[in-house]
Amino acid sequence: MARSNRPQVAAKTYYRPIEAAIRWCDLLRFEERILSKLAGRALPDPGEFHRWPMLRLNTERILDALSHRELTGYRPGAPHTEERLAPDDPSTVVRHVELRAWMTHHYPGERPAFLFGESECLQPPALSVDSLAFLLAEREAARGRLTELQQTHTALMAEHTALLEARQREPEKQAREPGPRAESTYLNIIGALLSLLLGKSPGGAPYSSFRNMDSVISALLAHHEHLPGISERTLWSKLAQARRHLQGMG
Repeated sequence: MARSNRPQVAAKTYYRPIEAAIRWCDLLRFEERILSKLAGRALPDPGEFHRWPMLRLNTERILDALSHRELTGYRPGAPHTEERLAPDDPSTVVRHVELRAWMTHHYPGERPAFLFGESECLQPPALSVDSLAFLLAEREAARGRLTELQQTHTALMAEHTALLEARQREPEKQAREPGPRAESTYLNIIGALLSLLLGKSPGGAPYSSFRNMDSVISALLAHHEHLPGISERTLWSKLAQARRHLQGMG
């Protein structure tokens, strides 16, 4: 038969809280050193064993269970008496079977070798109703967060696509729209032509048959209304703008 790879766990019928915590932390090989340094104290001081921070925590868990009667403390040699000892009494011990049952219920994810056999450690821990409810609540919360992230991602992708399309249209827009200097040139030309159409020679003779802007706009509409930008409203706006621009340049 092949030998087990699991360590020697020194299981006992009863344990002092610190002895159980040492085994829980898999520190059995350091047990003599730890107990010697504690010199009878039930609980290590904070930071006393900085290499093994779980030692104090697991000891506190067992002492807390004793304080809240989740575990029963006994006096060695007289476990079946009615006497119940204080959790921090150096002589207080807890029974192996009770410690195992307590850990199964309160710490189902823990399988220290001194309490559970090798086959039990390979089995997934049983979930309590409270643990299952907690996991279901966590799953629903995670699902809600995932939905929010997906919605945010969709919105960001839509915004990104819109920005790319706007960036692609920008050169076309710039090519279509004249710059300030070109627009000033166009307004000068339009304003000068309008002044010529509506103006008179030094002798008082009209340069054209057009008498006012209304007649100019009517003629433009009659001949070129099918072209983009040739509408009555646009023509009035642009011709008036060109006239003001030319006057401002004078």
